[in-house]
Amino acid sequence: MFRSFFPRPALLAVSALVWSLLCLVLWDTTANAWGAVIGLPPLAPGAELPIDVSRFWAPSFLWFYLYYALCTALFAAAWFRFSPHRWQRWSILGSALIVFMTYFSVQTSVAVNAWYGPFWDMVQQALGGDSSVSAADLYREMLAFAGIAFVAVTVGVFNLFFVSHYIFRWRWAMNDYYMQHWSRLRHVEGAAQRVQEDTMRFSTTLEGLGVSLLKSVLTLIAFLPLLVTMSHNITELPLIGHVSNALVWSAIAWSLFGTLFLSLAGIKLPGLEFRNQRVEAAYRKELVYGEDAAERARPATVAELFQAVRRNYFRLYWHYAYFNIARIFYLQADVVFAFIVLAPSIVAGKLTLGLLQQILNVFGQVRDSFQYLVNSWSTIIELLSIVKRLRTFERVIEHTPAPQATT
Repeated sequence: MFRSFFPRPALLAVSALVWSLLCLVLWDTTANAWGAVIGLPPLAPGAELPIDVSRFWAPSFLWFYLYYALCTALFAAAWFRFSPHRWQRWSILGSALIVFMTYFSVQTSVAVNAWYGPFWDMVQQALGGDSSVSAADLYREMLAFAGIAFVAVTVGVFNLFFVSHYIFRWRWAMNDYYMQHWSRLRHVEGAAQRVQEDTMRFSTTLEGLGVSLLKSVLTLIAFLPLLVTMSHNITELPLIGHVSNALVWSAIAWSLFGTLFLSLAGIKLPGLEFRNQRVEAAYRKELVYGEDAAERARPATVAELFQAVRRNYFRLYWHYAYFNIARIFYLQADVVFAFIVLAPSIVAGKLTLGLLQQILNVFGQVRDSFQYLVNSWSTIIELLSIVKRLRTFERVIEHTPAPQATT
């Protein structure tokens, strides 16, 4: 699954993580100021980025783009020389481009959050009868939002387009890798389905999960400091009282609760999904043999195989029923959780409309990032079952025995 597309996957992942941390530390300590040498100085102390589309080509942003490109080029050049691989341009440079575009997408969300404050405060002033706010002021702010939104949509569409090609290349690499060993793999039950369908489902499922995970991590990096700053205005929690960094701890506690709650509720589903594919493959295989041989697909045999299919589906329906009850209950409670946390501060008059909107947005971004497993659990279950099936291929290639199947 991985060696077909990435050169030395485990070593590549470790080296990429170490290199990324080194580059981040260097940026935070000294490298962010190096751009001044070429006329791209960092943001002055106390200064703020523009709250419109021009923030994306501010000198500090432009220098970061160049710094990221330089770090990526050095890492890629080292790996191209150390371990050449057919798919290295897509797997290394393509991955780096996806990381950058996801980072840029998160920055558009940060820009929108910065826009929330002055715009909603202006709306509050206008609703309160403040004659200093004109319609032209509101239109100007809306135009600033439109510029940010246009950039966000453009980058988002290009990101989806590129990721789709990236994922198909990964499927292409897996297909070629498995077909090289087809003489041994063809004897595995459901071999054709594994090569054709499971590689496709693996790539498309991983596309959604991988990009979502990356965006969750980058969103936490961008929004968690903002949430810490905004927590200075929120010091009281319902039933608890004074808590430092109340918003941060609330988001973490609620997300951990949801993750553990749904993990326990859905713990049996990956195994059942895997078994479901096994019994379906056995049933389908017998029917295919029956097309060419009269002695195959006898009614008694087919009935027995279909009985296994029926039994497993009914077990899946039952386990998904209580899992979905738990998931829907949690997500419905999640809708009002932020207002429950903010209720004491709202009634105390500590928040303006603009600040409330910013807090709700930042709190939601951080909470959603911590809830990655909650939001993706059903898809993770599907991916785990696909990985289990593809691992049977790799065990044949590696001449390692398959683990004992469990029910």
